[in-house]
Amino acid sequence: MTRHVLTVQCPSRRGIVAAISGFLAEQGCNITDSAQFDDELTGMFFCRVSFVPETGAALPALRDGFAPVASDFDMEWAIHDGAHRMKVLLMVSNFGHCLNDLLYRWRIGALPIDIVGVVSNHMTYQKVVVNHDLPFHHIKVTKENKPDAEKRLLALVEDSGAELVVLARYMQVLSDAFCEKMSGRIINIHHSFLPSFKGANPYKQAFERGVKLIGATSHYVTADLDEGPIIEQDIVRITHAQSAEDYVSLGRDVEAAVLSRAIHAHIHHRVFMSGNKTVVFPASPGSYASERMG
Repeated sequence: MTRHVLTVQCPSRRGIVAAISGFLAEQGCNITDSAQFDDELTGMFFCRVSFVPETGAALPALRDGFAPVASDFDMEWAIHDGAHRMKVLLMVSNFGHCLNDLLYRWRIGALPIDIVGVVSNHMTYQKVVVNHDLPFHHIKVTKENKPDAEKRLLALVEDSGAELVVLARYMQVLSDAFCEKMSGRIINIHHSFLPSFKGANPYKQAFERGVKLIGATSHYVTADLDEGPIIEQDIVRITHAQSAEDYVSLGRDVEAAVLSRAIHAHIHHRVFMSGNKTVVFPASPGSYASERMG
C-alpha cells in the first residue's frame, strides 16, 4: 500500500498537530510515522508525517482538503506521492568515487531515484555512465564559454525534468543566478578541511599538519561558495601512522557515504530549510526498507 508524506513548516502555535492528525483521520488515513520540531529560536514549527490512505482517498482530494487547514495556520506545506521517484541529474568532473557509489546504490535499489543523466566537463566517466544505460552529457567549461555552458546545463535540467541536481565532485563554480533559480534543489559534497586547507591537494596539506580527523560535508548549494545549509556530515579518525594516500582513500569513503545519506534524506522529504540551517528528521527504524518500496 502506497505511503504518502506530508511536510509542514509554519509559525509555531497551539493546535497544529491536532489539526493535522484530525484531518488525516477524517480522510481515512493511518499515520505510520511522525516527527516534529518546535524551534524556540525562530518561532517556527516543522513536521513530517508519513501516512497510508486506508480507505482509498485520492492524492488530489487530500491536497484540496488540506488546503483550508494549511491556510488557517499559515503553513508552507506539501503532500508528496510516496510512489514518486525523484528525477536526479548527476554532475561530475575527474574524481569518480561519489559517482560510482551513487550508481551502485541506484542499481541495487538502495537509492530509489530516477537518474535522468550525468553531466561532466570531462570525458573521463563517459564509458562508466553509458555502461549503466544512462545519458552522458559532455559540457566543456572554459573561462570564455562559461555563460553558454551554463545555459546548456539549465536547458538540460528543464528538458530532463530534473528535480534535483547532485554535484558528485563537480569541480566548477555555478553562477549566482543558477544557484538562486535552483535554490534547495542542488546538493554538493566536499571535504571538511575548508576553509583551512584550500586548493587542489587539501589532503596533502592535512597530512603535513598532522590532522587527526577527516570529514565530509554535504549541503545545499547557494551563491556563497561551500557555505550553503548543511544536510549531512561525518568524520573518520586517523593516526600518525597513516600516509597521505590513506588520507585520500579515507576521505573518498566518507565523502561518498555522506553524499548518499544527504540525497536519501532529501528525496524522502526529511530536510527542511530554515534560514542558513536545515532541520533534518532522522530516518525511523526500518524506514530505509519501507522508503525504498515507496
